[in-house]
Amino acid sequence: MGNKRGGKPSDSRAGKRKDRSKKIGVRVPELGYYLIVTDTKETEKNFFQGLRDSIPPDLKDHLVIKVEKAKTVELVERALELAGKETQYRMPWIVFDRDEVKDFDEIIKAAKKNGVGQGWSNPCFEIWLHAYFGEMPVIMDSVTCCNRFADKFEKVAKQKYSKNDKDIYQKLLRHGNEEKAILIAEKSLQKCMEDGKRKPSEMCPASMVQRLVGEIQGKIGKYHDNVR
Repeated sequence: MGNKRGGKPSDSRAGKRKDRSKKIGVRVPELGYYLIVTDTKETEKNFFQGLRDSIPPDLKDHLVIKVEKAKTVELVERALELAGKETQYRMPWIVFDRDEVKDFDEIIKAAKKNGVGQGWSNPCFEIWLHAYFGEMPVIMDSVTCCNRFADKFEKVAKQKYSKNDKDIYQKLLRHGNEEKAILIAEKSLQKCMEDGKRKPSEMCPASMVQRLVGEIQGKIGKYHDNVR
């Protein structure tokens, strides 16, 4: 009877814990599980869902992108909440615009503090989309930026631009150049820094979305290089 408190039962419990962890755990995507939380605008959501859908079939189990919506003021909180379910491999990012957001810099600071990636755009997401067509023009307000991009898109793609376009990512790839877009956006960001601008709200035109897109595309390219 006294042996019930001995080593074997504790070993058994340890085994059960391992079994439970196997049941709870899912296959960890080796290239990452990107959890992208954006606000209520359709453009960002459609863009990243398009990027997700463009992942080659042989990589679907290795690289996961999940896009969620949240109110702007709750972006960081929601990202942490969703990432907390499998903290060991989820990679949370927030994606949002400067636009009229009063606490823009504070939201970015909170994201940095909590290890959440910051895919912001100033003045709006369309400034990043501009880069696919070879430039990030100096535009200080989101309305003008959206209108200018709509004009550019219509000229290049020969169709009207819509924020609700679920195929926007594929159209940008078809009519623009993503590799150059990343370089253009990075150059514009660096220029803002060289001009002494330190707060994201002061950096315009600028974006950090290229960091997220570049990271994902870099992993796809590296994976294919390794399997060849």
